[in-house]
Amino acid sequence: MANNGLQETLLKKQYHENCPGCVVDEMKERQEGVPIKKLLTMGTIVLSAGRALTSFSLSLVASSALPIASLYPFLYFMIRDFHIAKREEDINFYAGYVGASYMLGRTLTSIFWGVVADRYGRKPVIFTGVIAIFVFNTLFGLSLNFWMAIGTRFLLGALNGLLGPMKAYASEICHHKYQAVALSSISASWAIGLITGPALGGFLAQPAEKYPATFSPNSIFGRFPYFLPCLCISLFALIGAICCFWLPETLHMHPCNSSPSESYDALEAALPKFNWKTETKDGRETASAKSLLKNWPLMSSIIVYCIFSLHDMAYSEICSLWAESPRKFGGLSYSTQSVGEILTITGCGLLVFQLFLYPFVEKMLGPINIARISGILSIPLLTSYPYIAMLSGIALAVVLNCAILLKSVLSTSIITGLFILQNNAVEQHQRGAANGIAMTAMSLFKAVGPAGGGAILSWAQKRQHAAFFPDFRNLLNQKQQPYGC
Repeated sequence: MANNGLQETLLKKQYHENCPGCVVDEMKERQEGVPIKKLLTMGTIVLSAGRALTSFSLSLVASSALPIASLYPFLYFMIRDFHIAKREEDINFYAGYVGASYMLGRTLTSIFWGVVADRYGRKPVIFTGVIAIFVFNTLFGLSLNFWMAIGTRFLLGALNGLLGPMKAYASEICHHKYQAVALSSISASWAIGLITGPALGGFLAQPAEKYPATFSPNSIFGRFPYFLPCLCISLFALIGAICCFWLPETLHMHPCNSSPSESYDALEAALPKFNWKTETKDGRETASAKSLLKNWPLMSSIIVYCIFSLHDMAYSEICSLWAESPRKFGGLSYSTQSVGEILTITGCGLLVFQLFLYPFVEKMLGPINIARISGILSIPLLTSYPYIAMLSGIALAVVLNCAILLKSVLSTSIITGLFILQNNAVEQHQRGAANGIAMTAMSLFKAVGPAGGGAILSWAQKRQHAAFFPDFRNLLNQKQQPYGC
């Protein structure tokens, strides 16, 4: 009886005054169901930067996805208009570096932003990232040449450190049993970015050519044909920045740097059968405070995350460039509008999957099994793309839409499962730094993906008649025709 009374006393959380993290924890105790409003706000931010909470969170997540997703439909034509490629086959080579510059900038600063989020809170980092999107995405749309585009994308990535803190925020704002829903909302808001981003890029790029009655060739949108979609995304990011004022801070800021889970630690010490502690040689129980780099569950999930990120980013870059390349180079000769339509349809299907199907699949299989199955199924799907290029008309449109949608579902399932594994591998006070390490490593691999993918695609288009390796005899005899003359 006395033991039960002790357990009840210990299970009472101690909340600290003036601590924003304690306020959120107290709210979660009284909360029933998923906090939809906060998740929607978070989604807006991720969308402008590129899953029971309140409607602001999902909006913020979406802010991060738009600058990336909107680029794919018009990047090929943007590089062409810069006239930096000497031959048409070289366009993909230069396009890869524009895509890589954003990720390179994020690689250099992700750990810094993670540490800042753990020390000063999630909210300041999120706000700074959304403002960076507003400023540098606008400047990217006004790029005068290739190097200005590279520089603005690099600065956009370096100052946009919000995706890691948003993942930590999603797992902290709602009860543990809704964690899969919260983190899948991050992917769902990313899917919203995959809907609206390509639509904006595909339909609003080159407005003076597509809508001459509305946009004059002498207007700013005629002189800067890719400014309009960037401007729309920047304005959406500004809305996300305003939404930040309604986001509650989740980081615990006690004078003694403790958290309301101290009573749980005491209870765990009284219940050794749960083996929450590690025992020293003299029998005393101490907390297993391992370094993040020695945390194998965390590091193993980050390694898999990095490998898949390289693959996924290279695929995303190559798929759009391949679709817009001429038929004579093995492409589909699609316009920006056609690519935008395909990616928008894909995003709609992905959103439905993430919101309604993924949480149930995760409960049945678990995040590890989902990642394994999705990775295996991606292999035969990707090998089918060369055969898809042989189709035409309605058959091509239907098969291509289905293939890209299925690939996006498999990719997002892997990423969401790895998000869950990473957040479960660390405690709250380490979550920002852990996500910073993950974002740094992932961004480095994602920087290699577009550059390497674009270079390989350009290399392949120059050597279409070789079995695999370049045919140097044909290259020497081939007359080089300059591009853009």
